[in-house]
This record gives sequence, structure tokens and C-alpha cells, in this order.
Amino acid sequence: MDATIKSIRPNMPSDRQPESRPAELDPAEFLAAAVRADQPRPARAEAEQAVKTLLAYIGENTEREGLLDTPRRVVEAFDELYQGYHQCPAEVLDRTFGETAGYDDFVLVRDIEFTSQCEHHMMPFYGRAHIAYTPVERVVGLSKLARLTDIFARRLQTQEHLTAQIAAAIDEVLKPRGVAVLIEAEHTCMSVRGVAKHGASTFTSRFTGMFRDNPAEQARFLSLVRGLQR
Repeated sequence: MDATIKSIRPNMPSDRQPESRPAELDPAEFLAAAVRADQPRPARAEAEQAVKTLLAYIGENTEREGLLDTPRRVVEAFDELYQGYHQCPAEVLDRTFGETAGYDDFVLVRDIEFTSQCEHHMMPFYGRAHIAYTPVERVVGLSKLARLTDIFARRLQTQEHLTAQIAAAIDEVLKPRGVAVLIEAEHTCMSVRGVAKHGASTFTSRFTGMFRDNPAEQARFLSLVRGLQR
């Protein structure tokens, strides 16, 4: 069943322009694994040698006992930290359930912890994601929203892009009446280097459908995220 979204400003004066909409992401960017099976990649030995080169660059003796296994460990850590490149976001959202007893309000999963890596400095940023969507007949398993967050987080990212990707994937695959994503995070590229401002938090949000078009729904989402519900 298709959802119909009615404008909340039906009598907008003719001299006013409609509000701009966020740029759409290319579905190929967020619906498939980021690494193709036939994509050329350096050999593991080459990756380990690159780590050894960086250790030498900072002035370390790469032959000392404590560093002999470091290149291998770093590459193994990369395999874990960036496993999201090999996972498909659409597959995570593929299985849905129709036994909702006519539920027609939004579903919110709050406080999804994540860790990602800044694509500018390859330093961690970490925090929590809050995700809501208003289903049309069918819902997805709650853990899938956390898995989706992890897939995108385990790639080189900016927080803005991460927020947009999560919202776009849910919107494209589930076709809900609306999606709301709020992410709050601390960036170590800002807290432990550069300006070194510990404790500074960055907030990003993305709204689609009814959350974008209805300020009251945005406010209710934000109220629930902040724990102000009565």
C-alpha cells in the first residue's frame, strides 16, 4: 500500500518558494556492499609493509621486539574496524514482519552506540544514533536498525554522511511514511589533536516524509529521544 503525504501548508502564498529538500543520495552508494568481489586490492603483505613504512616515518625502529608483530595486528584491526565495506545494507533490512495489529505510529530505537572513523584523519568518532520510522503495514526487526548503523559506521565517514546514509537506506528499502535520524558523537580528531576540545559533541539529523513535513512529528521524536515523554 502506498502512503500519501499531504502538505501541511496547503495555502502557501504564491510569492513564497517551497522549502528546499535535501539532496538525494545515489542508491548504489548505500544499498550494496562498498567493495565489489572483482575490485583490485593490495595483497595483505603489501598492507603490512605500508604499516611498517608509517612506523619508520614517525621515527620508530621497526625491528625492535615490541613492533615486530605490529604491522600484522594493525591490518587485522583494519579488517575489523572497516568490515562495513564488505556488508550490504539492503540485505539487513530485507526481512520484514506484517503482524503489527494495525500499528500506525512511529517506531523509535534510541541510544544505538557506535564507533566510526573520520575519513579526514582516520581517527575515531563515537556516540549514539537515534532512529525512528513510521511503517506502512510491515516492520523490520529492531536489531536490524542497529546492524544498519554498524555497517555504515564501520567505513571511513563524516558524521553528516553517516546520518544521511542511514536515513536514505531505511527510506529506500522499507518505503515508510517517514524516517528520522539523530546522531550525537564526539570526534577524537577534535578532542585529542588540533584544538583539543574534550567533551565537545556534534549533533546531526536527517528527516524524510512525515518527519520532514510535519514539525509536530519532529518535535515528538526529539522529545522522546531526550527522554521528555510523559
